[in-house]
Amino acid sequence: MRRLLFIILCFFALSAQRDPILVPEVSQKEVQVRQGFTGTELLLFGAILDPSGARAGQDYDIVVVLKGPTQPVRLREKERVGPIWMNASSAAYRSAPSFFAVVSSDEISEIVDDRTAAIYELGVDFIQLSPSGVIDPEEQARFSEGLVDLKTRQGLFSEEMSGVTISEQVLYQARIALPSNVQTGTYTAETFAITRGRVIASAIAEVEVRKVGFERLIERYSQEYELFYGLFAVFLSVMMGWLAGRLFAYI
Repeated sequence: MRRLLFIILCFFALSAQRDPILVPEVSQKEVQVRQGFTGTELLLFGAILDPSGARAGQDYDIVVVLKGPTQPVRLREKERVGPIWMNASSAAYRSAPSFFAVVSSDEISEIVDDRTAAIYELGVDFIQLSPSGVIDPEEQARFSEGLVDLKTRQGLFSEEMSGVTISEQVLYQARIALPSNVQTGTYTAETFAITRGRVIASAIAEVEVRKVGFERLIERYSQEYELFYGLFAVFLSVMMGWLAGRLFAYI
């Protein structure tokens, strides 16, 4: 019995050793958001190797998923009552990615089945959201689609099939654009190597997006001194309104 168990363990150990490994890299480990920031483009690249360090030597597909920090989200549905649009039903999510981009070497439906895509979130249709409270499944699906559509129109959710190039079965590269309205925080770029519908290797690289200069100072004070920051913002708004009124009074 012990010998049989030893043989089984050796078999699994050898099988694990045959699985290739991913070596990912990102062109920018840190993205600095300054005044006038118009966005940037990240180059995600790397290699897939076998445990000995040699090239993997087999055909595979690559999918790169870049996620921003999660945040709570509340969606409100507009309903027209006569000539006025009013807030109707709403849905809240405990956590939703502030940014989500998928780049792959082929159509996701050609690479994996829906179950595998859902497990690894390989596409905006497979984002794992966390709704808060009890909500009807159909209504939840409608709000989830609305959230994806809203984020997509804002440039924060995206998909690009055939956006990954693979060279000589070993090197890959992909480009993902970060718009100017990205949230600061830690972004995770998870790369998957897939063959015959199975994820054979994965690896994670991180990118830090942070504000610098005057923007960083304003952000810090707004977080550390919320009350004073709010009072100053109200005072500044009142003063600007008063000044604008005085100027227009003399025109």
